Amino acid sequence: MITITEHPEGCVLPIRAQPGARKTRIVGEHAGSLKIAVTAPADQGKANKSLIQLLCEVLGLKPSQLEILTGQTSRQKRFLIRGLTPPELQNRIANLIPHGQ
Repeated sequence: MITITEHPEGCVLPIRAQPGARKTRIVGEHAGSLKIAVTAPADQGKANKSLIQLLCEVLGLKPSQLEILTGQTSRQKRFLIRGLTPPELQNRIANLIPHGQ
């Protein structure tokens, strides 16, 4: 299960990034984080931009609602999601994770 925590501005979503993948997609759950594969390389923030773009598309968010709190240069990241409560975010993510995860 993905560990989403409360934050004064919304909630915090842990992400496990997989840069340089063959396909940009939601992979599933990995050690309490949402695992996301992106085709962009981990070079000069390209993978982070791809992560933000994908999260905006699949969660129906604006780029201004997302902020990387920790892990700018790490595969393990924590994103601040503004304007959603943990239960709302959990519901949106539940439909994205492939069955069997």
